[in-house]
Amino acid sequence: MGKELSIYFHWPFCKSKCPYCDFFSQVKRNTNQDEIINGYIEQLNKYKEMLPDKNIASVFFGGGTPSLITPQNISRLIDKISDLWTVSSNCEISLEANPNTQTPTLFQDLKNAGINRLSLGVQSFDDNYLKFLGRTHSSQQAVSSIEEVIKNFDNHSIDLMYALPDQTKQNWLTQLALASNFGLKHISLYQLMIEENTVFYKKGIKPLDEEKANELYILTEDYLKSKNYHKYEVSNYSFPDFQSVHNKAYWLGKDYIGIGKSAHGRLKINNKHYALTDPINMEELSNQERAEELIIMNLRLTEGINKQNFYNICGINIDEFINQDFVNEAVTDGLLINDEAFLKATSKGFVLLDYLILGLCS
Repeated sequence: MGKELSIYFHWPFCKSKCPYCDFFSQVKRNTNQDEIINGYIEQLNKYKEMLPDKNIASVFFGGGTPSLITPQNISRLIDKISDLWTVSSNCEISLEANPNTQTPTLFQDLKNAGINRLSLGVQSFDDNYLKFLGRTHSSQQAVSSIEEVIKNFDNHSIDLMYALPDQTKQNWLTQLALASNFGLKHISLYQLMIEENTVFYKKGIKPLDEEKANELYILTEDYLKSKNYHKYEVSNYSFPDFQSVHNKAYWLGKDYIGIGKSAHGRLKINNKHYALTDPINMEELSNQERAEELIIMNLRLTEGINKQNFYNICGINIDEFINQDFVNEAVTDGLLINDEAFLKATSKGFVLLDYLILGLCS
């Protein structure tokens, strides 16, 4: 598709399993890190053979809890990437951390290893909700970790969760105020969803009802806008120039590879689309399948679907691919904006994003 490539490393291990989490992760206290990292390096070597001329635009360490990886092993992977490919001068290298994985010099050590963007999994500043969510850190630990992150990194983000059972507008505004008062460059906000195969699902836990959750969502955008945070994706807000390069690679349909259990990727090679799963299993996708994926991902962005970019990737004219009757109806209802260059959701439409995606592809 182009010369840019993003790389995702999935570290599957956590100190404990959160009751709402449906991602692949394992609670394993004794792991042979060097052996696992050696496996990651072996995969990087194989990808180099497939993709010899790429420029690395972003690297992301996710999980699981990748802050459990030693900084020395983080450094090994970053150095290996630099040995294999050209790394862009402004390459974003992110790592997710939890407040309770902090050692006295962890953030400084991660910065020295090559990390230049730190994302902290705070989830809440309310100790009662932290306990409910199964988090093993306190609100005070979260605050201390944020202060250390800001001290060591110029680019930083936190995750917060909302629509928790019985959560009030005032409680959520308090969370947003605490987060924004730190001057963090980026905030990711996730609605609690009860997924099958989670502890919450088995216990019959119910999140906040949909109408109240939507009210919190709308309140969030208004409040954060007043603090100079701009929504650029359905769940993500940032100061100008601090949007996540790596996550935008997914949403814009750029090439990326995933390394580690449950990691996946997307590549366009010789005008063919491939879905990748670990370890380097490739499944060819049709242009139509890739077009549907692009609609799902692009529409998450406030800028919406760039019609020319859509065509450049999958070779399909989006106006001929989507359900135009549905588009016209959604535009009339104030849910979509459709012009020559872009198709995008309105603020009202973002609350009904799944409905819009289903209608466009029907």
